[in-house]
Amino acid sequence: MTMADSATLPDTEAPVRVEFRTVLLSIVGLWACYFVLVSLRASLGLELQYELLWRRAVVTLAGIGITLVFWMVLRLFDRRALMVQIIAALLLAIPASIMIATVNQQVFASVQDDVEAAMAEKRGFQVRKDGKGNKIIEARPVASPDVDGPLGPDATVRGRIVVPADLGEEERWQGVLEIALGRYFLLFAWGSLYFALVAIERARLAERREARFRSAAKAAELRSLRYQVNPHFLFNALNSLSSLVMTGKAEQAEEMIQELSNFYRHSLADEATVDVELGEEFALQQHYLAVEQVRFPSRLKVAIDLPPALEQVRVPGMILQPLVENSVKYAVAPVNRPVTITLSARAEYGRLVLTVSDDGPGAPKGGTSGFGIGLANVRDRIQARFGSDAIIESGPVPGGYRTELRLPVVTHA
Repeated sequence: MTMADSATLPDTEAPVRVEFRTVLLSIVGLWACYFVLVSLRASLGLELQYELLWRRAVVTLAGIGITLVFWMVLRLFDRRALMVQIIAALLLAIPASIMIATVNQQVFASVQDDVEAAMAEKRGFQVRKDGKGNKIIEARPVASPDVDGPLGPDATVRGRIVVPADLGEEERWQGVLEIALGRYFLLFAWGSLYFALVAIERARLAERREARFRSAAKAAELRSLRYQVNPHFLFNALNSLSSLVMTGKAEQAEEMIQELSNFYRHSLADEATVDVELGEEFALQQHYLAVEQVRFPSRLKVAIDLPPALEQVRVPGMILQPLVENSVKYAVAPVNRPVTITLSARAEYGRLVLTVSDDGPGAPKGGTSGFGIGLANVRDRIQARFGSDAIIESGPVPGGYRTELRLPVVTHA
């Protein structure tokens, strides 16, 4: 793995964070639902809708702010176990809900008496306060059970309830606790949602980390398979060069050195795991075959069939090299007659079909290790690069041997 590969792998200890935008939208959505639902419920029976509406908006804004503070404390538990997160949400929702209930009570305090009076009026009561702050609840006139007929001024029964001021204060705090209880479950539900988002983000991070490790492993595999090609070819080329020198063929040796230089300058230009254009791949194989034609000037013939429309399609670099090398080694070298090696490409049913064929004696009898290694290298590389989308077929055909690759069409780097 290169330094660049390792730099792309995320730190396994990096904290998992839910984006602030997501958190803010969820909080605003929660309190917007609260505002709408409570307003709809209140519109069915309560008076003073305008007075209640703007106060409810103030409580909603306060709820958003307090929930943000609630989140800022909750996020300290992002990396804790699930049970710890649940306990944290249960406990931290208590002070937050009390704060919201207190704000609610204070905002609605100035209109509370008017709302109670309006509600009592609908139910046949009158509510007022005396000079000492005691709350007085009086019943409206009702018909006497002993009198039949229309109501008269004397046919009434009146009732009165006096709520002392100190009991009113107790009632106020009881109201705060009742409101806090409702807001508590609201906040706990949001806290549970937040930790669910944290779990989702943690799962996504794990998936990205796994994907990057798989990518790094695949790159290492492709690099290893690609580097298997060069030493094998170099070994054969140096043997051929040695033979030319020993037989006094200096001009051919110089030509081979030049072609060998061109081949390696071309093959080493790209990173081992990067795809190359098909035109470059064919050009590279032509350099290789030019080297071999120095060895076999009268026996090795080359035919290239590359449609211009496919020149920029991308393939794994040097993917044809082991196949071409097999043709030279097992079709050209063993015979004394001319042998043509053909490299061709075509598009077929949306796939790229690459063919390396020769009209030599076919596959070596018994299947030598070198022949099998070359095919295995190509098979492993295309499977590592394309998975099950790539197919290789190799075998004897009438008049020679042919290997065919069927690959996805890749048109970008």
